[in-house]
Amino acid sequence: MKTATAASPPDRAADRPADGARPTHRLPFWVNQRLGLLVLVVALAAVFGTARPAFFDERLVLFPLVRDIATLTVVALAQMVVLSVGHMNLAVGRMAAFGAFFAGFGYDKLQLPLSLGLLMCLVAGCGIGALTGWITARTGVSSFVVTLAMDFALLGLVSLLYSGLTDNAAFTAQPAGLADLRSFSLADICVGRLCGSPAVPQMTQFTLFALVGLGFLYARTRMGRELLLTGANPAAAELSGIPAGRRVVLAHALSGLLAALAGFMAAVGTGTFRASIGGDFMLPSFLGAVLGGTLLTGGVVSVLGTLLGTALVGVIRKGLDLLGVGLESLNIYLGCVLLLALSADRVRTVVSYRKVVRST
Repeated sequence: MKTATAASPPDRAADRPADGARPTHRLPFWVNQRLGLLVLVVALAAVFGTARPAFFDERLVLFPLVRDIATLTVVALAQMVVLSVGHMNLAVGRMAAFGAFFAGFGYDKLQLPLSLGLLMCLVAGCGIGALTGWITARTGVSSFVVTLAMDFALLGLVSLLYSGLTDNAAFTAQPAGLADLRSFSLADICVGRLCGSPAVPQMTQFTLFALVGLGFLYARTRMGRELLLTGANPAAAELSGIPAGRRVVLAHALSGLLAALAGFMAAVGTGTFRASIGGDFMLPSFLGAVLGGTLLTGGVVSVLGTLLGTALVGVIRKGLDLLGVGLESLNIYLGCVLLLALSADRVRTVVSYRKVVRST
């Protein structure tokens, strides 16, 4: 699940040694953005754990922290797939609420089992995402405008659906297995404690499937490369025979599906399906993806980096909360730490690039 790019420049004959070997000038390993994020996550966890030993409490702190990171990673992946084609999804939170509504409706009104309710959720999210992508591709209107309009439309629609079909603006029916997803860890379904940790919720399985699936899509398939090429240069992609419009629809459909999955996970985490699900998803969706190395302009994504970027934000929030930082101050500190993280990464890249240039 390495960083995927639209294309890499071909080796020039003048740059190769006489024996035909590839040039040896490469950026140092410490410039790798994902490595920098991993170091930051580990270092900050160590600092917060030293300041507040309760940070390492498996059930009270780490379990809910990992559960939140798992959910927000899926949210960030939903944003990443549309960023890969140079678009954005401002309705990611409302799509999460829209998909979760169908799962809650299936459990409460239709008495569906857990798996069928989840399937309804994913189909609804994929459908609303595909509709958004189709409107964007057919009209040529900016995805910013289309998804913003969709956000307002879904805000009203989901609220009307809940108020018309529920008594308390929420579905509270819980099928068999839903409570286990919320409260049990992977260690609880393993023989002994060798294949799971008490701090890793069962819901992380969904995040793992999403990470592996997208990693394979972008790194190993032609469709993934076409998505990246569409984001890097839509006009060139069309001239190369790539159906850029269809790839835009596909990216938005995947975004809607992942947003719905995140909405389902958020609902499982609270135990209720309600209209307010996903209301705070938009900012984390951009933070995780962009911190992880995905370009806002399209053409470059990093699946693993998105996970690490989301983990960094989650660790910062939880650590500052344990230190007693108020909500207002927490947001200020979070912004400063994220700015330093981005600045440090930029400095590492510039310095290493200059070293490589001087050595050539």
